[in-house]
Amino acid sequence: MQFKPSLALTLILITLAGVFLRLGLWQLDRKDEKTELFERFENAPSMDIAQALAQQTELARVEALGHYDALRHVLLDNRIWNGRPGVHALTPFRLRDGSWVLVNRGWLPLPPDRLALPDVPTDAADRTIRGRLVAASSGGARLGEADVLVSDDWPQLVTYLELADVETALGEPLQPWVVQLDAGDPSGFADRQWSPAVMEPKVHGAYAVQWLALCATTLIIWIILGWRRGQQLAPGKTRTPPSPSKTRDQSE
Repeated sequence: MQFKPSLALTLILITLAGVFLRLGLWQLDRKDEKTELFERFENAPSMDIAQALAQQTELARVEALGHYDALRHVLLDNRIWNGRPGVHALTPFRLRDGSWVLVNRGWLPLPPDRLALPDVPTDAADRTIRGRLVAASSGGARLGEADVLVSDDWPQLVTYLELADVETALGEPLQPWVVQLDAGDPSGFADRQWSPAVMEPKVHGAYAVQWLALCATTLIIWIILGWRRGQQLAPGKTRTPPSPSKTRDQSE
């Protein structure tokens, strides 16, 4: 078999195969990371919030005694549920030791015209809440500046959760965590089926298969085209151009 791929073809296709391979391996690494994260989420311990905060036990199932701030709420924008735009309502919760932690109480609808903010019905009665302890995150890439919070106008709508800005507006220090309120807690709202990540491990696995398949396909194309070129260049396969006299006779 004559296998003679061109240099240009080799450089292009092998480079593409390398890129696809790298992307496939990266997705496999992400799959392993997400698998470990979801396992930690499912097997997280249950403990009092004071213990979880002291040990910084992320994803722990916590129980906290205290009361909500009945008036001051932060509404995290761009939360979609069942195809409807809305917000996540985050309410400060005062713990028994006097410290404050934000509680994500779930989803509330936002009017299409965005001229009015949703009501956040809240009372300041002592209560015990249960939920997940997660790190307070401001999210990923941004398209603009953070919203400016003020101290005398509540609730307030924000695009990104900046804990330092919320602390300044509240005039109170906050724990660097958020409690995701359990779905069965009556003080919460909709969409409280919490997950440790948006993308599950199996999705990363599917992407990995696609990238690795593209890598294999690129190598197969390189082999096929190289073999065809070798056949064309093999001795006895070169086509002899017709003589000028024969070409002239055919044209007549």
